Amino acid sequence: MLFSAVKPMNAALGQEPFDDDRYMFEPKWDGSRILIHKQGSRIEAYTRSGRVVTGKFPELQEGLAAIRAHSAILDCEGIVLRGGKPVFDDFMYRDRISQSAKISGAVLSHPATFVAFDILQTDRELLKEPLTERKKVLHGILAANSVILPTLYVEGQGKALFDLMKAKHMEGIVAKRKDSLYRLDTRSADWQKLKYAKSIDVMVLGYRLIPFALNIGLNFRTVKNKPVGMVEAGLTEEDKKLFLALAEPLHTVLEKGTQWIEPRLVCRIDYLERSDTHQLSATVFRCFLPEKASEDCVWGYD
Repeated sequence: MLFSAVKPMNAALGQEPFDDDRYMFEPKWDGSRILIHKQGSRIEAYTRSGRVVTGKFPELQEGLAAIRAHSAILDCEGIVLRGGKPVFDDFMYRDRISQSAKISGAVLSHPATFVAFDILQTDRELLKEPLTERKKVLHGILAANSVILPTLYVEGQGKALFDLMKAKHMEGIVAKRKDSLYRLDTRSADWQKLKYAKSIDVMVLGYRLIPFALNIGLNFRTVKNKPVGMVEAGLTEEDKKLFLALAEPLHTVLEKGTQWIEPRLVCRIDYLERSDTHQLSATVFRCFLPEKASEDCVWGYD
């Protein structure tokens, strides 16, 4: 596995926070999955898809000192902290830039931190060891510094950690069975991500009739009226009738079952999931906002 692309284990989407002594609970960090491979003085970083991104993060050389084992593969979340809180778009900026001058500047303006929560290998493969053993190994080899550090976790007390993360405006928590093995390229219910819903105001870009759903969009710094997903849940028959009456004079193009409209109508939704490209999922319709302008439906960067 060392210095080759491996696809990490992923968490299933859970329902409600819970307490259970069979589980460990960790914060859900708002960044991007990074696997760090180290042997001697060599260190490399891979994304979950297998891209090598070591050159984008020169601070990893400083991170070498945090890993006291000769060889290791760490499963991490790459984040950029501002005011003690991870900012998703700041880490996406680090992943996006490629010019050496910009990368050097970003080390100072957007310093990356890699929060390690699991370990796949040291001098031996650890995939078939239970999580409790992997945690012991991870904490035994890490001497945390500002670049690489282990995540905190609690045992059994998921509700309290969830409430704390919500108060700090973090994404939520991840619940992991203590006896869970590390299953590469698998989304397992042994790990559950538990997130609280976030509300956002979006413009309606179009709709489909079967099943009825709204195509929603947002404005970004460099892109206007960008589609960010669909919302189907939460729409009542009354909502649908009102929307169709308002949308009819705004029709533009009918394309592959989607009726596109001029982006003038605004609604509020809740969502749980957001991809690296700002696609929203697990969405629920809340209400239409007739007084709000679509120009004001902007993705928040803070």
